[in-house]
Amino acid sequence: MVIVMKVRNELNLQLYEQKMDGATLPHYKDEYIRYKTIQNGDAEATAIWANNGTMKLHNASRILSENTVRNLCYHFVMEASTLARLCMERGLSHDEAYTISDIYIRKLDRIADVEEIEKLYRQMCMDYAVRMGEIRKESAISSHVRKCIDYIYENLGGDLSMKVLADVTGLNPSYLSRLFSKEIGCPIKQFILSAKVDTAQNLLRHSELSYSKIAVSLGFSSQSAFIAVFSRFVHMTPRAYREYYSLRGVRDTNN
Repeated sequence: MVIVMKVRNELNLQLYEQKMDGATLPHYKDEYIRYKTIQNGDAEATAIWANNGTMKLHNASRILSENTVRNLCYHFVMEASTLARLCMERGLSHDEAYTISDIYIRKLDRIADVEEIEKLYRQMCMDYAVRMGEIRKESAISSHVRKCIDYIYENLGGDLSMKVLADVTGLNPSYLSRLFSKEIGCPIKQFILSAKVDTAQNLLRHSELSYSKIAVSLGFSSQSAFIAVFSRFVHMTPRAYREYYSLRGVRDTNN
C-alpha cells in the first residue's frame, strides 16, 4: 500500500514562496530560551520580558489564519498546551498543568481584542513561571514543614494552634516555629492568615456565600475579625472585593 502525503504540493509551494520573499520562521532556540525561563520558575525574568514588549504571540512570518484575532487565538492555544507539557517535565502535576491551560483557554474564548489576548498570554506565562518557582521552593522544604503546610490547607477552619501543628509534625512547638520561619520566610501565624485570605478571595469571586459563612468556614472568631484581616491583606473590604470582581465579570462577558 502506497501512502501519499496529502499536502506535499501546498508544502512545496509555501516553502518556495517563503524563500522568494526572504521570510524566516521564528527559530526554536528563541522560543527555547523563553520556555526554559518559565520552566525554571524565574518569575522575575519572565516579568521583564512581559513588561518590555518582547513576549508576544504575534509573528508576521507564521500566519495560521487571515483573521488577526483568530490567528492569535490559534497561537495562544498552542502556547498554552506547550507550556503545560514543558512544566510537567519539571515537576508540575498533570492535572494542575492542564487545568491552568484550560482556565486560560476559557478566558481566551471571551476575548476578541488583540491587545487583550496578548495581555492574557503574558498573564498565563507569569502564572506558569510563578507556579514553577513555588515548586522549586517546595522541593527544598523539609518533610516536617511540608506536612505542616498540608495540614494547614486541609484544616483552615479548624484549630491551627502551635500545639496542634507541633503534634501533627512531631516537633517541639518552638523548634517548629523557627524551622517554618527559616524555610518559608514568614511566621506560621502570618502564613495561616494569608492562606485563609487567599481562600476567601476565591470564595468571594466564585461563590455567593455570605460574609458570615465565609468567616465561620475559615475559622475566624467573628465576621468583623474576618473583615479586619481581609482588609489588612487585600487593602479593601470583602464587600468591595466581591463587587469589584462582579463588575469585571460583567465586562468580560460583554467583550
